[in-house]
Amino acid sequence: MTKKITLSKLNDLLKDMEVEALEGVTIEGDIELEMDAIGGLNPQLAYLLGQETAQIAGHLINISQLLGYPVDQLLGKPLIDDSKRVAQPKELIPSTFKVNKMEEWTNEIQEVTLGASSSDGGTRKSIITLGGENALPYYFDSPMPHRNHITMDVFDMPIGMAKAVKSNYEDVMDSPAEWAKKNVKEFGADMVTIHLISTDPNIKDTSAKEAAETVADVLQAVDVPIVIGGSGNPEKDPEVLEKAAEIAQGERVLLASASLNLDYERIAAAAKQYGHVVLSWTQLEINAQKELNRKLMKQCNVNREDIIMDPTTAALGYGLDYAYTNMERIRLAGLIGDDELNFPMSSGTTNAWGARESWMINSPLKEDSDWGPREYRGPIWEIITGLTLALAGNDLFMMMHPASVAVLKEITKSLHGSHARNPVDISNWITTKVL
Repeated sequence: MTKKITLSKLNDLLKDMEVEALEGVTIEGDIELEMDAIGGLNPQLAYLLGQETAQIAGHLINISQLLGYPVDQLLGKPLIDDSKRVAQPKELIPSTFKVNKMEEWTNEIQEVTLGASSSDGGTRKSIITLGGENALPYYFDSPMPHRNHITMDVFDMPIGMAKAVKSNYEDVMDSPAEWAKKNVKEFGADMVTIHLISTDPNIKDTSAKEAAETVADVLQAVDVPIVIGGSGNPEKDPEVLEKAAEIAQGERVLLASASLNLDYERIAAAAKQYGHVVLSWTQLEINAQKELNRKLMKQCNVNREDIIMDPTTAALGYGLDYAYTNMERIRLAGLIGDDELNFPMSSGTTNAWGARESWMINSPLKEDSDWGPREYRGPIWEIITGLTLALAGNDLFMMMHPASVAVLKEITKSLHGSHARNPVDISNWITTKVL
C-alpha cells in the first residue's frame, strides 16, 4: 500500500535533517486537495455560468440549423419572434453624388500666355497658358483648365552647383544655347530660363548688349517659350532686361523680374513696348506682393494678362513652411475676390538646392543619423519642394535636376488629369497584381 505524507510533514522532516534546499530531486506522486464546503453557489458566479451556458447552447442550435435539423420543431416556437425581425434589404438605397461648390470662391485666376507662335508674330512652336483656376489645385469640383508647367534653368556662364546636378550638364555648361537645347530635347522642359548672371558687376560685368546676344542664341536653339532672368543686381538688371526684351521682341517672354528694390518701371515699360510678360517678385510678404502688383497695373499700366507673381520659394524646413503658407494665402485671397492677387504664380523651386541637406555628403553632426546617398536625396528635396507648392496653387516651376523635373511633371500631370493613360479594368480588383 502506498504511503501518504502531507506537505507539512515533509517540510518538518527536511527541517530536522537541516536541509534548506533540494537540487536534482524529483518527487513523484499525487496531490489531494481537501476543501471545506462553501455553503452553496455564489449568485454572481451562477449567473455568469448560466450566461456562458446559454451562449454555448445558442451556438449549438445555430450549427444544427446550418446542418438542416428542424430546431424550431424541437423548441416548440421560434427563438426570435417573426414580428420583430428586421427585413433584409433587397437593394441599396438609390443615391446621387452631388458636388459641393465653394460659394466664396467667386474670382477666377487671371490667365496668362507665354510664348508666341508665327501667327502671333513669334517663332515658338509651343505656347503655354497659366492660370484660369476657380478653386485650389486638383479639386474635382472645379478642374484646372491648364496643367502645371516646368521651366529648366540655364546660365550664361559655368557656375558652382551640387555634384548631383552638375553631372548632367558638364558637357554644355560653356554654351547656353546647347544647354537650353539639352533641357528641351533630352529632359523634356516645357520652357527654358536663361539667367544672365555674368552681367553682375561683381562677377564679370558682361554688357547688356552681350547678354542680349546670348538671349538671341537661346531663342534660336529652342522653340519653346523662355524666361529671361537678370543677375539680381538692382542697378544693372533694368538695363539688361531692357536689352533682352528688345532682342526678344514678339516672342512674349517672361522678364524676371520686377521688384520693389529696383526700377520696376523700366522693366514694366520694356515689357509693354516689346510685348512681354512681367514677373512680379517679392520676398514672402503678401502685402508687398499686393503693393507691387498694384503699382505695375496702376502706375505702369501693365495689363492684367501680362503679370505673373513670384512670392519667393525658400528651401525645405521652416523656409518651405513660410513659402507654402504665403502662396496659399495669396491664392485663397485671389479666389475670394482680391483683384491684386488673382494672378498665376511661379516658384524658384531650384532654391531647394540651397539647403545643405540636399547636397552635403553627410551631416556635420557626429551624433546625427545617416542622411543616405545625396544622388537621391537632392532630387527628392527638389521634388518635395515643388509638389508642396503645387498643392498651394503654384503654376510654374523653375527647376534644375532632370530627375526632379520628370517626377514632378508625372505627378502634376496625373493629378491634373492630362496624363495620357490606357483605361484600366478594375472589375477584377481582388485578384489584380499591383506592380
